[in-house]
Amino acid sequence: MNVLAALLVLGLLIVIHEAGHFLAARLQGIRVNGFSIGFGPAIWKIERGGVTYALRVLPLGGFVSFPDDDDDSPIPADDPDLLRNRPIPQRALVISAGVLANLLLAWVVLVGHTALAGVPGDPDPGVMVMAVQQGEPAEIAGLQAGDQILSIEGLSLGRGEKAVKEAVTPVRDNPSKVLSLEVQRNGLVRVIQLTPEDHQGQGRIGAQLQANFGGTTRAVHGLGEAIASGSEQFGGLLQRTVAGYGALFTDFGTTAQQVSGPVKIVEMGAQLSSQGGSGLALFMALISINLAVLNALPLPLLDGGQLVFILLEGLRGRPMPERLQLIVMQSSFLLVVGLSVLLIVRDTSQLSVVQRLLGQ
Repeated sequence: MNVLAALLVLGLLIVIHEAGHFLAARLQGIRVNGFSIGFGPAIWKIERGGVTYALRVLPLGGFVSFPDDDDDSPIPADDPDLLRNRPIPQRALVISAGVLANLLLAWVVLVGHTALAGVPGDPDPGVMVMAVQQGEPAEIAGLQAGDQILSIEGLSLGRGEKAVKEAVTPVRDNPSKVLSLEVQRNGLVRVIQLTPEDHQGQGRIGAQLQANFGGTTRAVHGLGEAIASGSEQFGGLLQRTVAGYGALFTDFGTTAQQVSGPVKIVEMGAQLSSQGGSGLALFMALISINLAVLNALPLPLLDGGQLVFILLEGLRGRPMPERLQLIVMQSSFLLVVGLSVLLIVRDTSQLSVVQRLLGQ
């Protein structure tokens, strides 16, 4: 049931993203002839108002199609309502609307969740381990998601974000040195010996830490506080997501190993949804922001790559050669499909259920 909830959330996020493109075009009177979820052959489709709505075999994304892309379209090439014949600002809005829709959805979810569930109360001492990467020092030492780190090398950690910094500093400053951590798990305190990995002179353990709020909340004092708190959460998630994707370009070797594919994302969603509505809301906001930032990257086939083509057209005064655009798009599609398959295979092999079946 938790896996189904995660899959439904992913499907909803894809629909929202494509709906952003679709509505931005339709509201500007731009012709649209297709709205599809997934790629490949259609397993269900229906036509309404000249638009074909379809659900396709490979649910790895979706797309909005325009008559501009149909060589057999009866619409004249000089029709002013074709996307390619509209001014650059209008076309740029259509391309960026998917990203904006996902960001807006994440913000609404976080604000709505805060209004209903309340704001976090005062943090407990120490830091919470949110996630542990497989095969990294944290997992080897025995750390688990949900553990609370109370002290490092006998020095008690503070509370809130201050505690996170106090936990990160000794790890970063002591690569390849054994650290003694006092950890609380299920009400019991134990000591764990952990050795940070030496990465370019700095220590890393492969774990995500955050302030230990202990799940306590208080009711918000009006809509204003809900908006302020939800917006703060949104800003923090967006900042960390952008920094994470930025690391792909500045430290590709390490960061690429942390990239998750569809299987791992669904597994994470299932774990969060098992925590109830709050976990599912966090999953929806987190993945929606990730989907927005990913699509904003200036890479071919993504929305950011399309915006680059439009920007180059504005600078050149004429569109980029169609053959060049076609070659770039086709090669990028193969790259994305290949990467998706690779991540699916890798993530599936790492699932605990599969490992048990393989006797590992």
